[in-house]
Amino acid sequence: MKIALAGILFLFILTTTISAQDTLPRFTVIYKGNNRNAVSWTNPFPFTAQISIQRSVDSTKNFKTILTVPDAMVPQNGYVDVKNTTPLMYYRLFIVLDSGKYQFTRSKRPAPDTAKAVSVSDPLLKNESTRVITDSLTNKEAKALKEKISPPVVPKPEKFFIIKRRDSIVNTISEKYIRRFRDSIVYSTKDTLLFTSADIIQIKPFVPKEVYKASKFVYTEKYGNVMIALPDADKKKYSVSFFDEKRNPLFEIKEVTSGSLTVDKTNFVHSGWFWFELYEEGKLKEKNKLFLPKDF
Repeated sequence: MKIALAGILFLFILTTTISAQDTLPRFTVIYKGNNRNAVSWTNPFPFTAQISIQRSVDSTKNFKTILTVPDAMVPQNGYVDVKNTTPLMYYRLFIVLDSGKYQFTRSKRPAPDTAKAVSVSDPLLKNESTRVITDSLTNKEAKALKEKISPPVVPKPEKFFIIKRRDSIVNTISEKYIRRFRDSIVYSTKDTLLFTSADIIQIKPFVPKEVYKASKFVYTEKYGNVMIALPDADKKKYSVSFFDEKRNPLFEIKEVTSGSLTVDKTNFVHSGWFWFELYEEGKLKEKNKLFLPKDF
């Protein structure tokens, strides 16, 4: 990109046009001959983020950006389009303010040049606030310009998840490690992970399905009574406690002295499942349940 200040030949031709520039969103387009169109404007806005010049052979569609000015805050600015295919092109401006608001100006064709050339000593050419861009951007300049006018990229804050087991918080974990954590649970345990909210993960512990296996020491015999079979009851001290299905205590046999003892089913009041605990020498030997059929 070439930036021409006082002393550049194009300014001789364009200076009078700049002095009569329209104020944004209006702008001026002058045909300078030899397929050269001069686009210029005066910027009254105190804060401007971007000004782009667009052209098309149609007044309402197919506009393409030919230049985004490097400094949209320059009060007076312009551009000489030397690469158009016809002097009858339509031009418009795309203006973006710092507030984020934007607008497209009305399109217009170049007007004939009625101005006279002026000398290089004209004070306007020495004004640092006047800048005229006289060529298209190179790829390198376009990239630098894009970086300049683009808003800075603000990194997304790192997200964390709360890990809970039942009602307790057991850990917090970063989003970038969530897959590793999930795999460790899925492939190393039988627990289940549940998202209870956007940032809370609940570990649901695996509860194995209970498989009932009848006891060989305390069981229901064919008449529905409870049989306690302990062959070495005469050598060791045994005791049995019985509970209902909700684990509420029913009664206890503090000492089983016979190797075969029958407990009448009427002691259990009703049919259904009952739990028991068998102790040997004061230590728990077996914890199981038995079923009494409904026949009484």
